Amino acid sequence: MSLQLSTRCRSALAGLLAMVALPAMAEDLQMWERSGGNAGMVDALVAAWNEKNPDRKINLTYIPHTEMVPKIAQAIASGEVPDLMGMDLIYGPQFEAAGQLVDITDKVKDWPELKTAVQGHMAVSTYEGRLYGVPLYADVSALFYNKDLFRKAGLDPEKPPTSLAEIREYADKITALGGDVKGYFLPGSCAGCNIFTVGPLMWASGATIEPRDANDEPLQGDGVKEVLQWARDMIKAGNVHEDARAETGETFHLRFGSGKIGMMGTGNFNITLAKEQNPSMDFGIALLPGVKSGQVSSFAGGDIVTIPNGSKRIDDAIDFMKFLLSDETQVEVYAKMLNMTTRGDMTDNKYFQAEPKVQQVAKAIAVAETPYTLKFFELINSPQGPWLQMLQRAYYEDTDLDTIISEAKAQMKAIAAE
Repeated sequence: MSLQLSTRCRSALAGLLAMVALPAMAEDLQMWERSGGNAGMVDALVAAWNEKNPDRKINLTYIPHTEMVPKIAQAIASGEVPDLMGMDLIYGPQFEAAGQLVDITDKVKDWPELKTAVQGHMAVSTYEGRLYGVPLYADVSALFYNKDLFRKAGLDPEKPPTSLAEIREYADKITALGGDVKGYFLPGSCAGCNIFTVGPLMWASGATIEPRDANDEPLQGDGVKEVLQWARDMIKAGNVHEDARAETGETFHLRFGSGKIGMMGTGNFNITLAKEQNPSMDFGIALLPGVKSGQVSSFAGGDIVTIPNGSKRIDDAIDFMKFLLSDETQVEVYAKMLNMTTRGDMTDNKYFQAEPKVQQVAKAIAVAETPYTLKFFELINSPQGPWLQMLQRAYYEDTDLDTIISEAKAQMKAIAAE
């Protein structure tokens, strides 16, 4: 065989192999995930899966958050759905109620990992007693406090406040330092920021916020009024920066790292951000308290991963869910990246032990809640919705709080009944 012929044969063989390889590419699982979430975490999870499963890799596509709902509806109608879909957990109940997700209950019912999975994620993954997803990643809220300002104000930096009254007492002392320093931060124009950080203050105080359905009464418990009164008093006392009124969420994550705020409800993501923003700042983390000492709560945010109806790779998708909840993934992917584990029993690990702040904020997983409603956007997240309107009136008006709460209740009930 001549060299030229041999070369032609090798070229033909390479072409043939390339043709053979193409179907393998087609066997990749397709996964959609919303943009604007924790992309770094999801990228790492998919990479870890792909490394262990080279014969059934996941091809991850990010969909703009605002386009996710119409995109999946269009995909289901056309039969061209992805095999896996990550979504903002608060929208889980809407997709489940609409019959757009695969019921995985019978396939995962014996998994022991589900017993310690983040309860907020599990709650919104459940509809009428059936399970439709598992946690993909978790963010939790907590009370961050500036130890440097605590020391300057004569406060013990190792003793964070354990009640709303103590937050007020400490905030007064920190604000008294003067200059541009304030004791606390309340975002005035961000519904999501407030449900993430003020909602837990109400939950810890025994209150409820959103109606689960049209038959559920919203804004129940004395804690609603008590928290609103506390917030109004904090603002009137000058413990919150004036520009907080215009905070829409755009700069919320940068506020604490400024070093000019004594205490603030924010999320685990702020550990890294604050360190990058203000490397010399000494800060601590505690659970968000309620009216009484010992009452604590948190908001569990993040994403769940689900299987859209029409997926042709249900068993492989279920295996990916099992992979996410496994001990190894919890420690060697989630914890190693200093992200929250999605199982409460996995927070005591070598990576968190080496980072006390992460270990501290991880305690919030055990007490975190997530709103459950089919109309989260209309009730809570909308800038024109009753949740933010109620807070803004409480923060910046002198209207009687009972009147404000009563009117917010009526609006929520009307939305729930639609």
